[in-house]
Formats: sequence, structure tokens, C-alpha cells
Amino acid sequence: MAVILAYKFLLRPTARQAAALAACVEDHRQLYNAALEERRGAYRRARLGIRYGDQSAQLKDIRRFDPGGQGRWSFSSQQATLRRLDKAFAAFFRRIKAGQRAGYPRFKGVGWFDTVQWPKDRDGCRWNSIGGGPTRVYLQGVGHVRVHAHREVDGRVKTVSVKREGRRWYVIVACDGVSAKPLPATGSVVGVDMGVALFLTTSGGVQVNNPRHLAASAVRLAEVQGALARGKRGSNRCRKTRERFAALHAKVRRQRLDHAHKTALWLVRHHDLIVHEDLRIANMTRSAKGTVDAPGVNVAAKAGLNRSILDAGWGVFLSILAAKAESAGRTIIAVDPRNTSRTCPSCGHCARENRVSQADFVCVQCGYAAHADVVGANNVLRAGLARQAVLAA
Repeated sequence: MAVILAYKFLLRPTARQAAALAACVEDHRQLYNAALEERRGAYRRARLGIRYGDQSAQLKDIRRFDPGGQGRWSFSSQQATLRRLDKAFAAFFRRIKAGQRAGYPRFKGVGWFDTVQWPKDRDGCRWNSIGGGPTRVYLQGVGHVRVHAHREVDGRVKTVSVKREGRRWYVIVACDGVSAKPLPATGSVVGVDMGVALFLTTSGGVQVNNPRHLAASAVRLAEVQGALARGKRGSNRCRKTRERFAALHAKVRRQRLDHAHKTALWLVRHHDLIVHEDLRIANMTRSAKGTVDAPGVNVAAKAGLNRSILDAGWGVFLSILAAKAESAGRTIIAVDPRNTSRTCPSCGHCARENRVSQADFVCVQCGYAAHADVVGANNVLRAGLARQAVLAA
């Protein structure tokens, strides 16, 4: 079985190449904003709808009149930027038809447009452009940029994207035809209960601690944020402080990703079937009702809980787990999380009073006692096995 896989590598550009990458991103940002302004103006003045094909046809003239600006970059990458705007409008109209909050496409300010895509290898870009020695990627207008390739790239390279994160540059290589590498069967199944006090607990009683990366960096973040608030807006010191603040958040994000990858890999290596809760994280992290003048009940506590949930990174972890399971030939099942920590696995009695505390579970009917998260994980596993049996029947 073949799968589609994306690889993300750190770039090692020279000072000149880094300046060229920044100029490339800036010119693509301006192209995006100009295309958006053209669409807005055409509709406002004459109720005309401009599509991707109309704007793509103008690229030749734009490149000819601006050879030192737009003309130095790949034609295909500029088409990809126009497609990005077209997808934003398509999503806008789709939300309108569905009766959802529309969200009209916005202009991209400095710092809000950090990715440029080359939609086809060897068309304005070339992966492993030199061959032999360190891996390099060729980008039109930038040159052969050294890549910190920490792993081999399998399959056929389809698209190449460059992304800026703070002062760092990354290349994302999307490949298709990547052969899946199924792991040997273990004969083991597991249920997973996600939490805040503990990152996760398995039905076998294994507990993974919550590293709380954001909370661990809270003091340093507060110091830098205070310095940013005291700085003069637009000054070099303010700019450097803002970069430090972004670098701290980027470090937290990388730590969270590293923990998620290692935990997901451990689960995939040791279990054939993994059952987890189908968490609606967006609903779980909604703000408590109330306003500044008339706050609701426990607003501060709810804000703290939301911050802890987002710091745990459940959504990132579950996405990584699904990708690793697909590549390894494992099965993932998501089940309804309601009452999983309130139902007794021994007699089946479900009551709020069964959950004595955050960690303790004592059934009020049969007296069964265990760790509350282990009970939840076992109920999650039972629901997943039942669903698998129904699907197999």
C-alpha cells in the first residue's frame, strides 16, 4: 500500500539566500494582496466575479513589467499563490451556502504570509538539486539551499514548499507513492483516555505525564512580554523583543510536537488496535459565558482549563497518531467520550457520584474502585471493540 507523506526539514541558507527567501515571500504576499484587491474592486464597481484563470492569465504581463521583482520568481509558485486565494474564496462561498459564519478573505499583513509553494518538482524548484554530499534544494531566484535532511525521502516528490518560522526557514516536501511499512502484529489492543492532569492513560494502566511545556515557559514568556509592552513601538529593540517572544513560542511548539511524536510512536509500535475518545476540542475550549461587566460563573477557572487543554496539544497528538497508524498498518477507532469516566466497568452502573475525585473512581452500586482514568480507558476500549465488531459483521 502506498501513502502520501510530507517531510519537513530545516534549511541552512547563507545570509544572501536568507535575504532572497524573505524577498520571495514578500513578493508573493504582495501578489496575493493585489489579486485580492482586484477581486474586491471588480465586484464593488461592476458586480463582476474574477476567477483564478483570469488572474493567472495576467501573470505574463506582470512579470514582463516587473522583471526585477515578480519576474525573478517561479511562474508556477505565483500560480500557486493565486490558487491559494481562489481556495480562500471557494471556502468563503461554501460557508455562506452552509449558513455558517462566512469570514471574507483578508489581506495578508507582514508576518501573516510565511509560506510559498512550488506545485511541481523541477518546475522552478528541484529537490536534491546537486546530488552527492549535503542535500540541497534549488529554488528559482534563490539558488541551491542546503537542507538539514535528517531522514531519507521516499516516493516521488510532488510539491516543495518553503516556510518561515521566526528566524528559521523550513522546506516541506510532499511525496506520493511512499510505500507503507507495516509493523509486525503484536496481538495487543489498547484504549486511551486523554486528560490534563495526565497526558494519557491506557487501559493497561500505563500513565504518560503531561509535560506542560507552555506552563514551564510561562515565567520567561511573561518577562519578554513585559519588555515588549514597555518598548517603543517600531524601534529596533521592540523588533528584537518581538522576535525573542516568537522564538520562545516556537520552542514550546517544537517541544509539544516532539512529545506527541514519541508518544504516538510508542503506541503504534506496541498495539494493533488503538481506541481513543472522539474529542471536540473546539467545543471543550469555548470561553465561559459572560462579559467583562457581568462575568459568568467560574470564568477564570474555565480560562485556566482551556489553557491547560490547549497546552496538552490533544489535537496535534491525535493527528500524528492517525498518520503513524496508517503508515504502520494499525487500526484507529474514535468513540463517543460521554460518560466513559462515570460508568462502572464491572456492573455497568453510570452515575456522576461514581467519580469521587479527579483520580478516584468508586462505584456507588457495586463498590468497584480503581483509578478514574484507567476506568475511562477501559470503557473507551470496550466501546471501540463493540464498534469494530459491528463494522466487521
